[in-house]
Amino acid sequence: MTRDQMYALWEQRQKDRGIDIEWVKERLKNFKVETPSWGYGDSGTRFKVFKQRGVPRNLFEKLEDAAQVHKVTGMCPTVAIHIPWDKVDDFEKVKEYAASLGLKIGAVNPNLFQDDDYKFGSLTNTDAAVRRKAIDHIMECIEIARKVDSKIISLWLADGTNYPGQGDIRARKNWLEEALFEVVNAMDSDMRLLIEYKFFEPAFYHTDIADWGMAYAFAMKLGQRAQVLVDLGHHPLGTNVEHIVAFLLDEGKIGGFHFNNKKYADDDLIVGSINPYELFLIFNELVAASLDPKTAKTAENIAYMIDQSHNIEPKIPAMIRSVLNVQTAYAKALLVNREVLKEAQMRNDVMAAEAAVREAFECDVTPLLEAVREEMGLAPDPMKAYLESGYGEKILERGIGGQGWE
Repeated sequence: MTRDQMYALWEQRQKDRGIDIEWVKERLKNFKVETPSWGYGDSGTRFKVFKQRGVPRNLFEKLEDAAQVHKVTGMCPTVAIHIPWDKVDDFEKVKEYAASLGLKIGAVNPNLFQDDDYKFGSLTNTDAAVRRKAIDHIMECIEIARKVDSKIISLWLADGTNYPGQGDIRARKNWLEEALFEVVNAMDSDMRLLIEYKFFEPAFYHTDIADWGMAYAFAMKLGQRAQVLVDLGHHPLGTNVEHIVAFLLDEGKIGGFHFNNKKYADDDLIVGSINPYELFLIFNELVAASLDPKTAKTAENIAYMIDQSHNIEPKIPAMIRSVLNVQTAYAKALLVNREVLKEAQMRNDVMAAEAAVREAFECDVTPLLEAVREEMGLAPDPMKAYLESGYGEKILERGIGGQGWE
């Protein structure tokens, strides 16, 4: 059976289920995922960074690698940058070079965790001079965002304490709130501050923004320009992340995702590699929200970003796999028959409602994604296209010693 015949058979089965395939395909063609510059460089754990041959030596080479991911997937036109890791003398050149590769710069990420002055906190440090330094760094990132036409400042704060009594938790909260107000007030009206959270690490007793509720509370106080960023690895085991997503969608306060996966803690594994059903259920909520007039605007304005530590995997193939896993989960969520699901929910038919969701998850969307890619002028198998391109062998000339997490 040819690929076209397989797709025709698949499409008919979905139509028999009541799915509008053309609508699904259009949504898939418009779906975008941002890749991170740091995901292309050397990275590792607290114990060891395994340096790889061929990793980028500067931001421009990171953009070149990111362009390869976009070239074969057709869905990664923006690249997040991290300052000072990606700091250059002329960001106008960065913007121009990105454009020459068919890319744009996405979120700008301040770094408030690697400077020695931040040993006991950055925005929550007892020393007002250190707090000022941290705020000024975010201001620098806002100015960089203006230069590269970015509209998102993505903030993760490592601040916290390791022992009871080490810090005044309420005082730290107040310092943080004061700093965030200054930051938001300095941003352009069309910029957004995405507030990330993490319940532990590197702080082990308390973290100043420990969960989505705290991030939400700050975002509510800060106003329209502040939203919550959900990192899939930043939750205790067993957390119902899709519930959090649904709640924030309804509140209009979810602004972005950092996609990754975990088995135990913040493992930064390839998204969808450990718990693909969770990823699908998250997208199930996102798709449902996009169809509701109350939440559609919030759902349509979410920044989808990869944030993973590819410390033993080859960088570009790992990024491609990450992106394709996200695309697969999204495609399956688009295949949920919403009418059947709603009817089952309203009559409290537990088995029928669960089946409506599970049926979509169990669909093989390979024929659909191959058809969409071909209609977009892409190779049906992005990973194969990259591996056969020769790019991976070409970049080995860079040698060992690229920039990364060190």
